[in-house]
Amino acid sequence: MSANQQSAACACPGPGYASPQDAIKAPRENVVYTICIYTGTGIEKPDYIATIDVDENSDTYGQVISRCEVPTIGDELHHMGWNACSSCNQDASMSRKYLIVPGVRTSNFYIIDTATDPRNPTLHKTISGEEIKRKTNLSAPHTVHCLGSDIIVSMLGDADGKGPGGFLHLNKEFEIVGRWENDITGMNYNYDFWYQPRHNMMVSTEWAAPNTFMPGFDLADVAEGKYGRHIHFWDFEAKKIEKSVDLGGEGLIPLEVRFHHEPDSTHGFVGATLSSNIHHWYKDDNGELVIEKIIDVEPIDVDHFPVPMPGLITDILLSMDDKYLYFSNWLHGDLRQYDISDPSNPVLTGQIFMGGLLGKAPTVGGIEIHGAPQMIQLSLDGKRLYVTTSLFSTWDNQFYPDIKDKGGQMFIIDCDTTNGGMTLREDFVVDFGKEPNGPARAHETRYPGGDCSSDIWV
Repeated sequence: MSANQQSAACACPGPGYASPQDAIKAPRENVVYTICIYTGTGIEKPDYIATIDVDENSDTYGQVISRCEVPTIGDELHHMGWNACSSCNQDASMSRKYLIVPGVRTSNFYIIDTATDPRNPTLHKTISGEEIKRKTNLSAPHTVHCLGSDIIVSMLGDADGKGPGGFLHLNKEFEIVGRWENDITGMNYNYDFWYQPRHNMMVSTEWAAPNTFMPGFDLADVAEGKYGRHIHFWDFEAKKIEKSVDLGGEGLIPLEVRFHHEPDSTHGFVGATLSSNIHHWYKDDNGELVIEKIIDVEPIDVDHFPVPMPGLITDILLSMDDKYLYFSNWLHGDLRQYDISDPSNPVLTGQIFMGGLLGKAPTVGGIEIHGAPQMIQLSLDGKRLYVTTSLFSTWDNQFYPDIKDKGGQMFIIDCDTTNGGMTLREDFVVDFGKEPNGPARAHETRYPGGDCSSDIWV
């Protein structure tokens, strides 16, 4: 869907949608963009953005139809975001035209034009990681969010790869403004963030310093406190942390964080990766913050694994109607759907095993899974969940070494939005092991018209 089609579809002057309800009614996606990674495979080629045809009536359905390479080898492209979303829905001067794609290892940023030819995106601009380090003392970019006409990016370390990192501020011309935050007192590490402007709230989470997580995962680092277990609630306008919450042993390595899409809601969720729990927060009638653990994924004893194996919740998201919570257990190898109509009392409504280390589903529909469900992305109408299998190059090589030589994969899960439930679509698999330059990892996916982890309403 082009930017013009998107604007016409919602009858609004700017990009995105007037409300989450309008977003649900948007035309369905015909192509999706997925990050493909050669970093850590031994193939000396740059990472790239693959455009995948997902139009069931197309002759190239389920195929990679173009590849936009970045200029540098070894970036490890990781997460990306749009230059504009529903936060600038009333700004006719903006359009959802560019994907901002950072490399977590080099700190280089690549601005990709997806609007001129949505089926064949091209590189528009490069921002040097060395320039970012020099001007802001920040490195290792992660989450990109549009902030009206500006952009902020969570950065996981300083110029030397040490914590706690901070937030990079770019303007709409993709020029470095400087650091966004005024005060990071209380922040030990940085990772994901999401903001809810009507409540002047922002929430950020903690992974670890780049010097800790980049070489690979080591349990000793957890024991030494080198991984995070806090989430931070910010005074969004003042750009400073208002309250830090220690989730303790039940909240080890809090990564992905999601507010309700409904902009009047204070409810949100965070996935604690290593302890494999979901925590829910909200403000009560007195305006007091309440945080509660609502889902536990029990660890499982497995031969030759040094500790009971956690599920390792590596990605979570909410459907646009805020009815369903999805998350992936990357080590157990299952994907879950919960009805969170009552956010304090989630109900498991769907579960699919795909790959993983438990050996429950090494093949699906005759296809050998390399890795397990990891990054997930849901269509605006909540009916199509796209799943890829790679987490991070050094962690892939440690837990699922097959990905290095056989490449990642993409699947589609069809979701029942009325009664709950998920079904693997067996006629769709993108095998990135067959890419022209050799097997590539597959990580995050985004849709041209927005998805369930892109847009925020002011």
